[in-house]
Parts: sequence; C-alpha cells; structure tokens
Amino acid sequence: MERSAGSSRHRRSRVRPLLGGAVAVVAAGALAVTGLATSAQAADVNVAKNAGFESGLANWTCSGGSGTTVSSPVHGGTSALKASPAGQDNAKCTQTVAVKPNSTYALSSWVQGGYAYLGASGTGTTDVSTWTPGSSSWTQLRTSFTTGPSTTSVTVYTHGWYGQAAYFADDVQVTGPDGGGGTDPEPSVPGSPAGLTVGATTTSSIALSWNAVSGATGYTVYRNGTKATTSTGTSATVTGLAADTAYQFAVSATNAAGESVKSATVSGRTAKTTDPGGPTTSVPKHAVTGYWQNFNNGATVQKLSDVPANYDIIAVSFADATATPGAVTFNLDSAGLNGYTVAQFKADIKAKQAAGKNVIISVGGEKGSVAVNSDASATAFADSVYALIQEYGFNGVDIDLENGLNSTYMTKALRSLSSKAGSGLVITMAPQTIDMQSTSGEYFKTALNIKDILTVVNMQYYNSGSMLGCDGKVYSQGSVDFLTALACIQLEGGLAPSQVGLGVPASTRGAGSGYVAPSVVNAALDCLTKGTSCGSFKPSRTYPALRGAMTWSTNWDATAGNAWSNAVGPHVHGLP
Repeated sequence: MERSAGSSRHRRSRVRPLLGGAVAVVAAGALAVTGLATSAQAADVNVAKNAGFESGLANWTCSGGSGTTVSSPVHGGTSALKASPAGQDNAKCTQTVAVKPNSTYALSSWVQGGYAYLGASGTGTTDVSTWTPGSSSWTQLRTSFTTGPSTTSVTVYTHGWYGQAAYFADDVQVTGPDGGGGTDPEPSVPGSPAGLTVGATTTSSIALSWNAVSGATGYTVYRNGTKATTSTGTSATVTGLAADTAYQFAVSATNAAGESVKSATVSGRTAKTTDPGGPTTSVPKHAVTGYWQNFNNGATVQKLSDVPANYDIIAVSFADATATPGAVTFNLDSAGLNGYTVAQFKADIKAKQAAGKNVIISVGGEKGSVAVNSDASATAFADSVYALIQEYGFNGVDIDLENGLNSTYMTKALRSLSSKAGSGLVITMAPQTIDMQSTSGEYFKTALNIKDILTVVNMQYYNSGSMLGCDGKVYSQGSVDFLTALACIQLEGGLAPSQVGLGVPASTRGAGSGYVAPSVVNAALDCLTKGTSCGSFKPSRTYPALRGAMTWSTNWDATAGNAWSNAVGPHVHGLP
C-alpha cells in the first residue's frame, strides 16, 4: 500500500360546549342526524389530498401557524396532525376539495387529545359539523353533506376549542364522486432497506440497525430466514438467542401496499457466556475491507469515526518496526491527524466494534521493513501484535509485507498469535499480484498453511502491469478479466471462496496504476459469484461465497467523495 499519492362559520360565540346543556343537545342532535347519511358508492373516492398527513401539511392550511405534523401519536401511517389552540385562535386547519354538484359525501376523521371538531362549509346546501370532547384514545368523527346544483368545491376543516389542549387528527376521509381533482394514489410497496448493520451483542441478543425507507410504515426482521421481530423505526434488538452462536439477519420494509424484498443478509454472533461483557464482532459473509491511513499524504485526513459504515473491516495502517527483529509497535500520528488523540482513537475502535465492525492492525505497507525469518522473530512478532491487540482492542492483524515473506516463520508467528488471541482473531493478507501467481510462492504458501484460521486474502490488483490468469493467458490491468482471471488462481489454488477478496485502489490517486471504476469491480464480483457481467474470461464455475472487496484507502475514498464505498459496499453486501 502506498503512502504517497498517485375561524369556523358554524360557531360564533365562545360558550364552552361542555357547560351548555342546550348546546350539547343540539350538537348531539346534529351528530345523530348526520349519522344517517347515505353510504358512499363503490366507485367513490376520497377527494381529500394528503389525508393522512404523510406529506406534512401539504394541501392543508392551519390558522395562525397552529398546526404541525408529528410521528406520535398516529392513527395510521407514520404522521398525524397536531393543532394547538391559543388565545383567540381555535387551531383551524382547512382543505378545499373538488366535488361534484348534487352529490353526497361521507366526511370522517380520527381525532384524539383536546376538543376536536370536523366539518364542511361552502356545500351549497346545509353546512355540517360534528365534535367530541377530549379523549386519550383515537375516536372517529363522522358526518356527511350534500352539494348544491352548482357546487364544485367544498372546504373541509378540523379545529379545536379556545383554552383547550391541542388535538390530533389523522386519516381524513371525504368520500364520494370524483369532482375532477382525483385522489391520492394508493401506496406502493416500499423498497428494500439498505445499510443493515450488527450493533452491540450480549450472550442472548443482537442489536441491528438499518437505513430508513421512503414510504415504509414498519419493518420486519428475519433471523435465519424466519420472522424474528418487527419495528416501526430503523433499529431492533433480536432476543432469545443462544450464546456464542452465529446468526444471519435480513430486514424488509412494509406499508399498506405490502412487504419489500428482504435486504442483504448480515451475520452476527452472540457473546460467549465467559465473556466479561462488551461488543463481540464477526466478519459478515460478504465483507468490504478498507485501509485507514495513520499519516497524511494528501488524502483526506480521517478519524476512525469518519470511516463510512460500508466498511466491515478497517485495517489501521501501519504498525511500525522496532529494533527487535519481528517485533512491531504502533505510534498514532496525532500531529499529522490534526490532533487526534490516542484516547479518541481507542474510543473510536470500541464504537466501530459496537457497530459490528472489525478494526485490525496492518503490518507492512510499501515502506514496511518487518522481517519474520527466525523462531525468535516469529515469537517477537506474535507477542508484540498480541500486546497491541490488548492495548488498543484490535480484532486482528493484516499482513501487508511487500518486501518479502518467509512462509515457515510467518506461519509460526500467526499460529502463535492465534493461540494467544483465540478463535475470534481476524487475519487478513494483502499480497501483491506476483505473490499469488503460484502456490509455490511464499505468500501463497503462508495463506494455505493457515487456511483454518485465515479470514481473507485481499490481493492488490494494481501496480503490477500485465499478469497471467488461471487459464494461462496474459491479462492487462484495468479490466474485468484481470480481476476475475487472477482471482481464479487463488480460488482454484486451494483457498476457500470466503478467503478471497478483490483489492483495488479507491481512486486514480490511490495507486500508481491499476485503478478500475467501481462498476468494473462490481462486474467482476458478479462474474465470480453469479457468472454474469464477465469479460472474455469466464470461470468454469461460480463462487457465491466470495468474501468481497478491499480498497486502498478509506482516506482516498473520502477524497473522491466516497464514490468507491458508496458503489461497491452495497454491491458486496447484496451478493448471494
């Protein structure tokens, strides 16, 4: 990895309706009479627009700025009207609707809270209204009106009463013949939620969150393909789980029209019963890796907290060599990172892990000089990396040694580290293309030697020029074929598909050569996992379990507006 660039008319006095018996009788009489209205015909429509206040106060006008929309309480959908009387204002909200002459309309609305009125004026015949005292639950007001011989529009309204509490209204219906203004379209099935992420875990629960979907009124969470829970918001916690167990989760969006397609699946693992507490993370089936720069080389300077949620594994670049052969340390470049402190860095690691991410320490890089070529250096490497894991809380280690690697001793070092850190250790590798041309290469041999504990090899498909593919043909950088034909070598050379990822630059400035557009990366992923979008080279079989993609770096990605992660991240997470 390179460090350098490349007013209501029906009520005129202020007599309190509850205190005037005659008033109450009259009102009750009006309600009884209007309740005898002719029912709407099958072809009738609701001529009120934005009847559920899902689009704020669109089509409605509220006196004196008395109205607003709220998300709770609601009768239906996700919004309702809240209107608050004040002084001489009774919080009247009106809408003019298009009607047909000589026609009957059923008028209704659900109300809650303070005194609430519902009525219609300008009918051309007898204007109507009905009301209810305050209530703590939703109550439906109903009445009807008939239009005059030349009436083409009527004003419907709600209002409260002077000195009373705010009222809520929702799901207004003005049902009758279409007067030419039409009706609101029926809701459509919402889109699939994106950004499903595993958060904090316990021995029996896993927290999940996702992005909001326009038009959705609720969400359904699935665990291993079975409905687990529902939510009206963008998060949920699935409970009743077994300890130290991996689960697959997906979420769908719902509304009155139906249920969306399920989201991409993510994996989450509950904590072990012996764990002292705190977040437990796991790498999802399909993952995106990004290197985070602990230095300023012209790319956007970031804190770990700035790294987008599309990244599942964040490789902190880099550990530094020490005077002891094989031993490494880590020195946060606070000055180069605009005063980012070690305390902030450690807190950000914990926050990322609480969000289900893995933060690992990368060893090596373009200028890395760590040498593990003896038993002593292997021990020093394992001991020093484990010390960093304990100090900073890293989830694992990335091997990015670009100046040579000894498979015998690196294998010993990684196995020793694994025995110290346990089975949850994340081990990734980022060899150059030349290092993975043959299973006899030291890097390839190391990967195969630790296959049982290896997470993923994200080979760097750049800065190499043309290379041989698994079919013996030469392929040039920058093409779908270059990515697929070289990945084929690893896939057919002994690594599991889940241990293979495509490493590419995030932008043209991220590497000297080999940049490919995110669309090319996505095409290569589809070719390898589904057999679609291939170039001239098409693998003899597909690898649906392919782990995903990696980029150098999250900083160069940010410099380019996060174009890479915004395109490749959702694609990786949506793989089969």
